[in-house]
Amino acid sequence: MLRIRGLVKRYDRTRADAFAVRDVALDVGAGEFFTLLGPSGCGKTTTLRCVAGLETPDEGEIRIGESVVFSGAQGRVMPVARRDIAMVFQSYAIWPHMTVAANVRFPLEAIGIRGAAAERRVAEALEMVGLGAFRDRPAPLLSGGQQQRVALARAIVKGASLLLLDEPLSNLDARLREQMRVELRDLQRRVGTTFVYVTHDQEEALALSDRVAVMRDGRVVEMGSPHDLYLRPRTAFAARFVGQADLLACTAARPEGGLLLLHTALGPVLSACFPDAPGPRLSLLVRPEHIEFAEEAASGPNLVAGRIARTVFSGRLVEYVVALDSGASLRVQGTSGRLRAEGDAVRLRLPPERCVVVEGLPEDAE
Repeated sequence: MLRIRGLVKRYDRTRADAFAVRDVALDVGAGEFFTLLGPSGCGKTTTLRCVAGLETPDEGEIRIGESVVFSGAQGRVMPVARRDIAMVFQSYAIWPHMTVAANVRFPLEAIGIRGAAAERRVAEALEMVGLGAFRDRPAPLLSGGQQQRVALARAIVKGASLLLLDEPLSNLDARLREQMRVELRDLQRRVGTTFVYVTHDQEEALALSDRVAVMRDGRVVEMGSPHDLYLRPRTAFAARFVGQADLLACTAARPEGGLLLLHTALGPVLSACFPDAPGPRLSLLVRPEHIEFAEEAASGPNLVAGRIARTVFSGRLVEYVVALDSGASLRVQGTSGRLRAEGDAVRLRLPPERCVVVEGLPEDAE
């Protein structure tokens, strides 16, 4: 449904290295929920706006379905109105002087659909987002969550093949954001439209997406399913950005029975998750929730000892900072079903299948 090749966009032409987007290439399948994830200034919104036609790239090609909407080589730029897209903005862009129904009807009128056909599509879109009973309500009288639903209804009423969403949940409070994640994913599955979603929130990206592209400094650093990006990332940056992580510089030694032996600040560690050809710049990733508290008499690989230096209680979960005998420290997460106190001596086990070797040093993730 969407193909991007060699996309380049500069805003500051006085500097040769000032790229907003640099050599971005990606494919999005029909019916896929695809997310561009990254920190502020990484180029994700610029990429989305180039697809929408709100920004004109400097180089590359963008294809939506069978249509080339931008080609730097051919000098082709398809106007926004002719692109088979709809867009939901961060600010919702709701017309305050219109009712809910009038807001949703507006894009239909813009393409010449009026009368009974328009009213039927407006009613269907409002029912789909749970606002059928609010069609005559003035837009200023809606809550933030309701305005977000109006923006979604206005986007889907057109029946576009590609729906672009630029951080549409960022203005909602935490509880409403969580609720709207569920509703948004359910809506996408029901309508079957291809969604391209922009966010800086890694939990949002993991919860919503079929695939995620992690961006940094105008480039796509890594791309994959939420499961792969979280459990088996390939780069230090993606490992740190997608979830909590402790990264430790390591060097790879010889394999041990199908496992890779690593030299780390923790001591020797065996890993079952490593690149086919590990390079010279490597880090060991261990998620805090994957580290296990071991019994005193436990035996086996990847056992380390230390004392709990700090605890952070957040209700369901408790995070411990464990100062190890080796001089290093690790964060460990457990449930509040069993609480441990600061100063307690503990032994930790790092399961080899959860010890992931990634390309890059810990400072590369900053």
